[in-house]
Amino acid sequence: MSTLTGSTTGKVVSVNRSPRHTMSKPVQQSIRLVKGLGVEGDAHSGETVKHRSRVRRDPTQPNLRQVHLIHEELLAELRSGGFDIQPGQMGENVLTSGIDLLALPCDTLLTIGESAVVAVKGLRNPCSQLDGVSPGLMQAVLDKDDAGNIVRKSGVMGVVVESGEVAPGDSIVATLPSEPFQPLEVV
Repeated sequence: MSTLTGSTTGKVVSVNRSPRHTMSKPVQQSIRLVKGLGVEGDAHSGETVKHRSRVRRDPTQPNLRQVHLIHEELLAELRSGGFDIQPGQMGENVLTSGIDLLALPCDTLLTIGESAVVAVKGLRNPCSQLDGVSPGLMQAVLDKDDAGNIVRKSGVMGVVVESGEVAPGDSIVATLPSEPFQPLEVV
């Protein structure tokens, strides 16, 4: 059996949603994930793409970006670099802790809380709107690995495969897909 870098269990730190297409999403006491749609009441919820640039290209493509998850460890890294970033400011629906989201293979299932399940579909490609949150933030969430490849650190995107309520403090358990693992690509 292959080993995976980082933990495959974690917890929810914050949940966020916005009914409007805004970069930042207000913190909520809980959110409801709806199978096949995403976060109830969020502007990005739906079976087909909702991100404006993707809608312009092809509004019929499936929405692989129903739920955006970011690891709290990234916010800590950004704060140490001088950025005062708070939960929800980078547009995430779920802020996690203790699970290496970026190391997960495509189609990993994340069971969150009692019943919600999200299938990880890919990486979030950071956009220039991050610089509206804090100048230089977009560049701060990009890095390069030892081979010179771009590393996108701004979280992962997924689709809801089982509905459920999600709140801070809920557990997250990752179930890896069958091997061979497929690395996450930008969605």
